[in-house]
Amino acid sequence: MTSTTMLILGASGDLAKRLLLPGLGSLVVGGDASDLRLLDGLKVVGSGRSDRGGEWRDTVAGAFEQIGAKGEAVDAILATTEYVQADPTSADDWKPLLDQVEGDLVVYFALPPAIVSKVAAVLEGLDLPEHTVLAVEKPFGDDADSATALNAALGRVVPEERIHRVDHFLGHRAALAMLATRFNNRLLESSWNGDAIERVEIVYDEKLGLEGRAGYYDTAGALRDMLQSHLLQVLAVTACEAPSHFDAEHLRNSLAAVLSVTRPWTGAPVFPNTDGPSRRARYTAGEVDGKQLPDYASEKGVDPEHETETLAEIALQVDNARWGGVPFVLRSGKAIGDPANEIRVHYRPVRFRPDGQTGDASAEVLRFGFKPPRIELRFTSGGGDMPFELEPVQVSGTLPKSPVTEYGEVIRGVLGDDPTLSIRGDVAVQCWNIVQPILDAWQRGEVPLDEYPAGSGGPADWS
Repeated sequence: MTSTTMLILGASGDLAKRLLLPGLGSLVVGGDASDLRLLDGLKVVGSGRSDRGGEWRDTVAGAFEQIGAKGEAVDAILATTEYVQADPTSADDWKPLLDQVEGDLVVYFALPPAIVSKVAAVLEGLDLPEHTVLAVEKPFGDDADSATALNAALGRVVPEERIHRVDHFLGHRAALAMLATRFNNRLLESSWNGDAIERVEIVYDEKLGLEGRAGYYDTAGALRDMLQSHLLQVLAVTACEAPSHFDAEHLRNSLAAVLSVTRPWTGAPVFPNTDGPSRRARYTAGEVDGKQLPDYASEKGVDPEHETETLAEIALQVDNARWGGVPFVLRSGKAIGDPANEIRVHYRPVRFRPDGQTGDASAEVLRFGFKPPRIELRFTSGGGDMPFELEPVQVSGTLPKSPVTEYGEVIRGVLGDDPTLSIRGDVAVQCWNIVQPILDAWQRGEVPLDEYPAGSGGPADWS
């Protein structure tokens, strides 16, 4: 048995308690025999600058209990888990951390990118276990240059194949179902192109407001937080060519290829009342689910001069033979009253409609839902009292909910040395290149910052 130590830097933060540790527990609840082998001999060590040693074991146990994880694997992790108070940017503080390491090492960075770069510089000079893996949370830098510098810093510690850039959206059931459904259904695959599809929308709105995250969010905003990372990865899954094998090399090559030809939309205007490929807005005071939210600009820690957007929409194009002329619209917003979370594929209307048919002849729409995970097809069919009257028909089904969470999928790859669902270094840089022209236009004041009341669907003049 090979033992592994998973060292979580930034373990005192919300990410470890709310997502990372429950994800680890979900491998116990819903994993197979291979997942249990990954957990056999696993030691979990938390570390942060604050002293949480007295409560760490309870934190781990609570996260496992929350997901329903129990049994020998859980008991073994709880028996050996430790917390070490340390500053990861200090080489001296790494001695007590490395003293806790048994066997192979996984360093999980639940830290901001600027801190990750400083820690990587320290790790470069340390004597690490021969098999060391680095797992890094997004954002991967703040722009293309900083992402390139971060790649270089991490690459001086371990080779690229042992760097996992985590984007848990690639573990979402909707994204995985998109891959499986596309490539295994003749009707879809034969029509999965610009001849049949008019536009694609990838939407991830949420009811939550700022929730005390001003320190990060007010310098990021919706575009950097959601569109530049998560939703661009979903676009890649939606638009990529079929890989010859579902393994790390072939799938990641397919995703990289489609993102390499993705750029801001240059065709006819996609958004009403604007010629550009983007629009942005910020919520004002309002009510969401009975909870009063203050104006974003008056939230604690927010600097109104930043003009941070809480809702962003951008239109992109994929310049290849399959998708030429098809706009891909990405949208994400906070404090939305009735949030949508789905991939929408809008088919073009039929070329010819015989005389005598009446009623709704709307084009077909295929939806893959994130919350809850589902697939839904709306199409036109005969119906009503007249033999040739048209009516929309909807067929839907709930995708099976996996007991392994999105973060469980991530951890499975990290512990199993399988980077299939992690972001490659060149892709991390390209995602910044894609959105940079839009960010530049915003910085120049070319796109107005609209407003919408919290609890609404967005600005009144946005369709």
